[in-house]
Amino acid sequence: MGAPITVGVDGFAESPPAAHWAAREALLRDLRLRLIHAWNPPSPPAPALPHEDDPSYWSQRLLADLVDELRDTHPGLRVSAELVPRETVPALLDAARDAEMLVLGSSGRDTPGGFLLGSTGRQILAHGVHPVIMVHADDQPLTADVTVGVSLRQPNEEALRFAFDAAARRGGVLRAVHAGASGSGHGEAVRREGAAGHEEAVRHEEAAGHREAVRHEEAAGDEEGAGAEGALEAALRPWRERYPGVPVAEALTSERPALGVVHTAPGSGLLVLGRDETEPGPVPHLGSVIHAAVHHAPCPVAVVPRG
Repeated sequence: MGAPITVGVDGFAESPPAAHWAAREALLRDLRLRLIHAWNPPSPPAPALPHEDDPSYWSQRLLADLVDELRDTHPGLRVSAELVPRETVPALLDAARDAEMLVLGSSGRDTPGGFLLGSTGRQILAHGVHPVIMVHADDQPLTADVTVGVSLRQPNEEALRFAFDAAARRGGVLRAVHAGASGSGHGEAVRREGAAGHEEAVRHEEAAGHREAVRHEEAAGDEEGAGAEGALEAALRPWRERYPGVPVAEALTSERPALGVVHTAPGSGLLVLGRDETEPGPVPHLGSVIHAAVHHAPCPVAVVPRG
């Protein structure tokens, strides 16, 4: 029996959509679903109270109602729920260690609620040892396609594996996108931007009789773009061989990584991003790409730690 998919549940509106996403994923992978709700019990323990006045009553009711809803909506789902008397971050991180993935509901888009606000979501994203998926209540309708952000300097193999596997299970297209600053070499997108951005300079160069310099600059841009295309193809090649049935669409953009990845996500059912080792601290820094994606991507975001 494989590890379960674990869902962190709180009392906000984002939890049910996250739980339903996780339920579909559990059925897709033939895994169990485990709901976790962390709460801080009173200290010292409260005396015996009438049923509905018990501090844990509403937490237990929250889980029970959600379990019933999931079973009604997803026939065949194996689901359990657990009330954990601990602080949220350590409770979820411990639960995630024994899970295939951890799924959290997130408001994400600058509204109150969910796990993203404050340090809770950042701590979990930064320190989870397995993939953490952030699901918004208003994510776009599900599609089978998957988008993965690819770093050419040091590709995250775990993120690529997760993305190819997700696309294979869904029967969708995998869109592999590499985004970076203009001038660093990013294929056709950079060459088009370069041609437009330097149009005036080119006219002046030609007027001054410097056509040869212009030709050298264009050749250098072509070489940089070809280098990026080759590097992306090389990063994807072993995974294409492992998943020959997954159609792959490659995308190179000159936008900054945070913008380029988010702008490529529309139309996808899942955006996959790799996460490097996070320096310890009270509020860990996740990087601009993950931060932008969790806040603005129109689909669930999977953050996969490097192994």
